[in-house]
Amino acid sequence: VDAEGERDKDLHEKFVCYCEKNDGDLSASLADLRDKIPRLEASITESESLKKQLDAELVAHKETRENAKASITSATKQREKEAAAFADEEAELSSNIAAVKKAIDAIAKGMAGSFLQSGAAGILRNLAVGHEAMSEYERDTLTAFLSTSAGYAPASGEILGILKQLQEDMEATLSDITKVENEAIAEFEGLVAAKEKEIAAATEAIEAKTERAGEVAVQIVNLKNDLEDTKDELGDRKSTRLNS
Repeated sequence: VDAEGERDKDLHEKFVCYCEKNDGDLSASLADLRDKIPRLEASITESESLKKQLDAELVAHKETRENAKASITSATKQREKEAAAFADEEAELSSNIAAVKKAIDAIAKGMAGSFLQSGAAGILRNLAVGHEAMSEYERDTLTAFLSTSAGYAPASGEILGILKQLQEDMEATLSDITKVENEAIAEFEGLVAAKEKEIAAATEAIEAKTERAGEVAVQIVNLKNDLEDTKDELGDRKSTRLNS
């Protein structure tokens, strides 16, 4: 009887120790689960905020890229118009300068008559009428010369002076518009280069942030699943403790 009493006492003590240990482990586990829930909720909030920020930045990068592309398109159209206008003006000035040079050369060689029968003389006649920089006297003198069939020798020296001045004026104008055209080309090329850099940078940012936004979206789903699992596990363990 004494021996059986000792065994019962020993078994009871072991049972009490087991229960106390398991209850302590369960309490610690419940505390861990309770602490985990707010951490998960904070992580979800932080991740959702990051996702929202990334989405907003993606919109801004895409807008920057589209604006840069639109700037290039607009600048290209403007450059084409300017280039066409320059080409027309350059062609007209070059033709007029060539006609004046022929007239100067012909008069200097005493061949004004043959020049007046050429196509260059017709160009010079139109120029004499439309060239605003000429004085009325110069225009009348040149028109009179171009209206004869052989030119009039007494006025050849004066005509040469008028023509040389006309040539200088047109060459100066050609030089000026060529300078403006070259500056416009350089400005256009600089703008395009800058906008292409913007496009490249925006594209790189879009690709990187799209990938990051996708990763964060997956992270949010996983965190929410983990939160639900943690809440379920906490509920199950509370039930287990109450039943025990």
